[in-house]
Amino acid sequence: MKRRVLVIDDSLTVRGDLEEALSNAGFEVAAVETLADARKILAEGTCDLVVLDVLLPDGDGVDFLREIRTLPCAPTPVMLLSTESEVKDRIRGLRTGADDYVGKPYDRDWLVSRARELTRRPGEKEPAPFILVIDDSPTVREELRGTLTRAGYEVATADSGEAGLRLAANHRPAAVIVDSALPGIDGATVIRRLRQDTALRRLPVMLLTASEGRGFEVTALDAGADAYVRKDDGMPVVLARLGAMLRASGAPAPIAEPASLGSPKRILAVDDSETYLQVLAGQLRGEGYEVAMARSGAEALQLLEVQPVDCVLLDLLMPGLSGTETCRAIKKNPGWRDMPLIMLTALDEREAMIEGINAGADDYITKSADFEVLRARLRAQLRRKQFEEENRHIREELGRREKEAVEERAARVLAETRSSLMAELEKKNLELEAFSYSVSHDLRAPLRAIDGYCAAIQEDCAERLDDAGRGHFARVRKAAGRMGRLIDDLLAFSRVGRLGMTLASVDMQGLVGAAIAELREQNPSRPLEFTVDPLPRVHGDSSLLGLVVQNLLSNAVKYSAGRAPAFIRVAAEDRPGETVFSVRDNGVGFDPQYTHKLFGVFQRLHRADEFEGTGVGLALVKRIVERHGGRVWAEGTPGAGAAFHFAIGKEALRP
Repeated sequence: MKRRVLVIDDSLTVRGDLEEALSNAGFEVAAVETLADARKILAEGTCDLVVLDVLLPDGDGVDFLREIRTLPCAPTPVMLLSTESEVKDRIRGLRTGADDYVGKPYDRDWLVSRARELTRRPGEKEPAPFILVIDDSPTVREELRGTLTRAGYEVATADSGEAGLRLAANHRPAAVIVDSALPGIDGATVIRRLRQDTALRRLPVMLLTASEGRGFEVTALDAGADAYVRKDDGMPVVLARLGAMLRASGAPAPIAEPASLGSPKRILAVDDSETYLQVLAGQLRGEGYEVAMARSGAEALQLLEVQPVDCVLLDLLMPGLSGTETCRAIKKNPGWRDMPLIMLTALDEREAMIEGINAGADDYITKSADFEVLRARLRAQLRRKQFEEENRHIREELGRREKEAVEERAARVLAETRSSLMAELEKKNLELEAFSYSVSHDLRAPLRAIDGYCAAIQEDCAERLDDAGRGHFARVRKAAGRMGRLIDDLLAFSRVGRLGMTLASVDMQGLVGAAIAELREQNPSRPLEFTVDPLPRVHGDSSLLGLVVQNLLSNAVKYSAGRAPAFIRVAAEDRPGETVFSVRDNGVGFDPQYTHKLFGVFQRLHRADEFEGTGVGLALVKRIVERHGGRVWAEGTPGAGAAFHFAIGKEALRP
């Protein structure tokens, strides 16, 4: 099914040119000159891509882009297309949500290639093998196109070696058929250049010739052709040889395929001279590059923030942020430092060259140099970057394959021992459950008996007990109660590490409100003042996070005893990748040098006769938060209160 492209431009020439280029590339195109017409088309149905001019007779293209992002078709890719005037227009468009920004005058091949990339669906494959035919004879091109199309192939044609190389880089055909005699570079040179391109070197290539000589076979094979056919052999021979080439190329794809050297490249040209900038951009566009222009170092840095480029051409001497300072800023950024950067200057001096290279430039060219020198240096830097990417892809792929091999071996070993392994795990789980039952039943029973008999003695024998005796029995009951609470806390601490989590969106505001209501009921006579800021929802286990909130708020209430009133505040702060919750109090605080002890089991910083507790609550908080992939920490000052913080990540957890 054809992809549908909506072109919005008030220039009849541009509309016609884009309609022709995109239609020839297999797109269905609707071209309009006003935003009003564009709204009608978008209302009728979806488009796979919108190519949008910025300056239109009935409105601003960037404002219309903002409007598109509110419509049902919001995910539709949008490519802005406008005269390259000011960098701020490009930055404004990209920050508003454009998927790309192409400056006029544009390169048709570049634009069509970007259209293919922006409309490509995940995992999409070509419906039929795509064959590129390069021949300067219209008759031969059409004969080959017809023959190949009838045989079920998809075909593109080029009338020169240069155009053919560009099409090969942009569209990655399954095979190439190239004439030996071409204007400009000949067929053998085309093949050699394909073999020099990392991304295209494995492309099957057939060389056509009108020559009768047998020596042509040697020439074809020396050039790197996979097959050669004389034109008078006929189309059946071409089809047979093509089929054989494609079958032979059915081996696994290379480890990694970086971008082709001939694929569309975007160059950022930075110069404060408008005249030189326009001349440079014109030369580069003539070579098939897409050019973004900046008039200062500051503009260049702003543009790089919103749109990546393949290479930077940077003037050395500029007002404001100099070329050297701009170069250093680019090379300090981890995302930009590997991007090739060529320094340009009118100074043909050794000192200027050293200054540019020391700033991090990859190459240095004087403005007086012939453009051929600049073109060669530019291609050399792009080739270096391509080789670096290829090596990185190879390392990553080898690492991935090694990891898969290790995981496969581990899975095989696990499968061989799964039955005995699972039985052992089940046995351990049953033992843990049995231990939990023993603790909860066998240890609780004596405690209940101790507490019960003490209560009975206090009631039945009260007249025979003096004050000292009644005090002893009260202390026994208190100790028994503390022991029961300790057992409960230890069981809770143990279960937190073993129980599964039920993950969902958690209302933290509601959890805090419920905990505060319970604390007020438990402390009806205490003056407690709670302040709760708006709290966001998080992804986690509601029951477990409820325990975190209960423990921290109970802790704050307990250690602010003696304060009238006790001030307790709950707040939240949004940070990159996480949400941080804080519980602050005006209680007794703690010495910061002992902070590391706070979250350990049975670790207490105050005596039991000062503040009751088992020393398990904060350890429980730490374990729950860490199970959510978060972290906990605390701040305190003796006599001046404490603050306990816990962070929950924004990414969804797995149960």
